[in-house]
Amino acid sequence: MKKILTLVFVSVLGGIITLSSYKLFLEKESTFAVETSSEQPFFVPTNYKTNSTHLTTNEHPSFVNAAEKTVDAVVHVKNTSLVSAPLSMQDLFFGRQQSKRAQVGTGSGVIISPDGYIITNNHVIAGSESISITLNDNKIYDAQLIGTDEKTDIALLKVDAENDLPFITFGDSDAMHIGEWVLAVGNPFNLTSTVTAGIISAKARDLSGRNSQSFIQTDAAVNPGNSGGALVNSNGELVGINTAISSQTGSYIGYSFAVPSNIARKVVEDIIEFGNVQNGILGVSLLNKNSREAIEKGLNEINGVYVAEVTEKSGAEKAGIKTGDIIKKIDNIEISKFSDLSGYLKTKRPDDVVNVEIIRNDETKIVPVALSKTDILTVDFMNMELKNLSKERKLEDDISYGVEVIKNDNQWLTENLGISSNYIITDVNNIKIESIEDISVLKQKFGSNPQQYIKKIGLINKNGKREQFIIR
Repeated sequence: MKKILTLVFVSVLGGIITLSSYKLFLEKESTFAVETSSEQPFFVPTNYKTNSTHLTTNEHPSFVNAAEKTVDAVVHVKNTSLVSAPLSMQDLFFGRQQSKRAQVGTGSGVIISPDGYIITNNHVIAGSESISITLNDNKIYDAQLIGTDEKTDIALLKVDAENDLPFITFGDSDAMHIGEWVLAVGNPFNLTSTVTAGIISAKARDLSGRNSQSFIQTDAAVNPGNSGGALVNSNGELVGINTAISSQTGSYIGYSFAVPSNIARKVVEDIIEFGNVQNGILGVSLLNKNSREAIEKGLNEINGVYVAEVTEKSGAEKAGIKTGDIIKKIDNIEISKFSDLSGYLKTKRPDDVVNVEIIRNDETKIVPVALSKTDILTVDFMNMELKNLSKERKLEDDISYGVEVIKNDNQWLTENLGISSNYIITDVNNIKIESIEDISVLKQKFGSNPQQYIKKIGLINKNGKREQFIIR
């Protein structure tokens, strides 16, 4: 027992000696300093609650329900037209007439009612001899063309099916906001209904340069064949008809454009009820920002649009709107450019009353205005008084567009081109003139002296003969 205790004591003593030797001879001396500072520490703002690997359903958008509601209501549209085949040398040698051949165009369409009404683009079915519709389940139906509106590029078709068809309900395109998610549903490349997603990039876009369009711009991928398809919100409601892309190649590169659903709905309702589109006008000419006159008048900084002219006998004149007023809103819709105004008015009819918020002498007023019919108004252009063509005049001259000269006080036009009353102006600078609304757009584009910008005018004279004049 004594030997064991002696062994333990010796071991402990050896350890103490070894540790003491290490601390004394081998371990280097270390010093520790504590700095103090009066400056506050800098913190980078960080949200530690965000975890990209654990996104909830609410944090990550899902379009499953919207897609399920819409894919079966988007159809393939096939347009067959007859075009003249090019003449061959044999045709010329034997004196054969130019033959006709079938040409097929395709696009998309949206079923908007269970009884088979379908919206598509006018350019999808233009010139058609026959139209057929293919549903998402590959059933094929012949379609009847009910009516079209070339200005908005909207056409209405009808199919007769044995059962009720799936359809998409209209949403409110005015209520959509920039940055909201949307789906583009269409039939590109002859595939069955295809869905792409994006956001609304802008509203009231005009691609014509004539302030006559009011598109919704999105970054949802739209390709050839998507024309006439549906733009829907996250609830699966129709907020636009896909119409155009901005591309040098003809394929999608980042921007696409859709006719707002509020405009499309009004167009098809007019076609069904009246057979054509009923346009109501406010009766004002506006001065757009960045135009020469706006810059000269110092109006580029105004918040709204400047009334440059009020049309005589129009609803605007009767309501008391005056030249120099600044229009801020219509029915609480913000108006910052002409396409905002024209886009909203395209959803209205003659005699509809809109509340126009104006600024006059730094005072804000709300003025109720009853919209006017276009066919009872005239417009002054280059010292000519112009009006829309009557149905009788259209039949008489076998023409569907143009404006009639009521009075011409422009001596130069009279002496050099022979233009007088009863002449019809059909185009200006190769721009087709459908109505006096187009003339109003030209006035806004060219300013107070439009004649210096006019290079070419198309006319129909009193004898019904077409003429073209190049002005140098």
